[in-house]
Amino acid sequence: MSNAATPDPEMLRQLLEPLLEDFVYWFERSQKLLSGERIDFLQESDQTSLLERVENALKEVAVAIALFRAIGHQVGVDMATMKPWHALLMECQSVGMRYYRSQAV
Repeated sequence: MSNAATPDPEMLRQLLEPLLEDFVYWFERSQKLLSGERIDFLQESDQTSLLERVENALKEVAVAIALFRAIGHQVGVDMATMKPWHALLMECQSVGMRYYRSQAV
C-alpha cells in the first residue's frame, strides 16, 4: 500500500513540468516584448524594472526545473514560490494586451 503523503513522481511530472514550461514560455515572450519594444505608457524605469523582474523569474523557474528533474520528480514546487511568478505573469499579460491593443489602433 502506498503512503498518501508521498507524492507520485509520475503524477508530479505530468502536472508540474507543463506548468513550469508555461512559465518559461510566457516569461520569454514578455522578455522579448520588454527588451525589444518601447512601451509608451510605462515610464522607462518601470519598463526596465519589469524586464529585470521577468529575467529574475526566468532564472528562478530554470532553477526549479533543474532541481525538479535532478531529484527525479520526487517533490513539487511550493505554492508560495509560484504565486509571485503568477502575479508577474498577470502583470506582463496586462502590459502586453494594452501594448498590442494600442498598436492595432
